[in-house]
Amino acid sequence: MSAAWALQQAVFAALAASAAVQSLVANRIFDAVPQTAALPYIVLGEAGERSNATATEAGTSHMLSLHIWSRSGGTREIKEIVGAVRLCLDGAALSLSGHTLVDLAFTSADYSRQSDGKTYRAMLRFTALTEP
Repeated sequence: MSAAWALQQAVFAALAASAAVQSLVANRIFDAVPQTAALPYIVLGEAGERSNATATEAGTSHMLSLHIWSRSGGTREIKEIVGAVRLCLDGAALSLSGHTLVDLAFTSADYSRQSDGKTYRAMLRFTALTEP
């Protein structure tokens, strides 16, 4: 299994197991959003990886994003969800199938109101380092 896929599975499992996250989005954490999905929800977004190998050890550096969507009449709900996700993932010691997670760190969050004037999106970015 690739490290990127193992990391995505572990992030999904951690979010699904977090009482704080679940209290805000229930089970609405998606890789592909169903057309009938109710807001708010979390979407596993863009990701990338690059070699972080040294002359003696293998390693991969990962960049991943999560998108949070809300339509609650302001930014309070979306910022509460962002806080719960950060608490769940930043520095988490996740178990990856076939790989070791060395570090998982929050790097940034951006908030935006969408063109309909009612929907808000937050994009969180994390970096991770894995080893085989």
